[in-house]
Amino acid sequence: MTLEKKRKSLGRGLSSLLGEDVKEQIGLGSANGTRQVPIENLKPGHYQPRHGMDDIKIKELAQSILKNGIIQPLLVRRISDSNASFEIIAGERRWRAAQMAKIHEVPVIIKESTDQEALELGLVENLQRQDLSVLEEAKGYQRLIEEFSHTQEELSKTVGKSRSHVANIIRLLSLPEAVKKLLEQNKLSPGHARALLNTPDQLTIAKKVVDQGLNVRQTEKLVKLKQKEIASPKKRIIKDVNTIALERDLTNLLGLKVTIKINKTGGALTIDYETLDQLDEILSRVNNGGALKIDKNAVKSSFN
Repeated sequence: MTLEKKRKSLGRGLSSLLGEDVKEQIGLGSANGTRQVPIENLKPGHYQPRHGMDDIKIKELAQSILKNGIIQPLLVRRISDSNASFEIIAGERRWRAAQMAKIHEVPVIIKESTDQEALELGLVENLQRQDLSVLEEAKGYQRLIEEFSHTQEELSKTVGKSRSHVANIIRLLSLPEAVKKLLEQNKLSPGHARALLNTPDQLTIAKKVVDQGLNVRQTEKLVKLKQKEIASPKKRIIKDVNTIALERDLTNLLGLKVTIKINKTGGALTIDYETLDQLDEILSRVNNGGALKIDKNAVKSSFN
């Protein structure tokens, strides 16, 4: 889907939520139907999906407001049928920046909305601006599901995203807190985080990704390798009592450590020695004192 198509789908979602009386005003920043409200008569929205505010970006916005004013009005709703006090649905950053710029009044559009509509509007408005982190987006979706019984299908239509996108974003909330912190700190990208969903060893692999600076494709390969290890673990062959007894008897007989390893097709017998004389003694016993001898000088050269 192209960027232009994405914007159009989001625009339709926001328009359907705003209603005919408001949608053109919020989209064009028109002064028609807006009113000026004192800064102190506004408060942050209870259903604001954004949890983190970047102070540097707010300062930049404050400078822009000083130069150009507030181009797009804030979207608000009345508090307890009050005509003077309002809760912000969309535009909290503009409100904070206006305070920093020492602007005493801001333009608002009043929208009578339920709690559900307030959350939907705030979520869609922030998604349009690409202002939300991936975890804030996920928490917004989860809240609509848990508090207002939305289905993922309904959510996808509301926000103009695919159902699979909504489902995959929500799944990120299941990551360990330490991994989500790395995501919030931008040490992991959303692509990294989605790859980590496919392994139970998420924190260990996440740390490895950060330490080694792995890209998303490398992370996916690492996760697949881990999946193969889990799917086909190496079976440890346990020695029976007879094998252990045989090892002990041979060790006593030769005076050297003897190890017997058994596998599916046979096995291996290993005799450990420390000196060339011990090796010569082993060969003599194997050959019953016959012609099988070692060239100690040749063997010595191999140790050098």
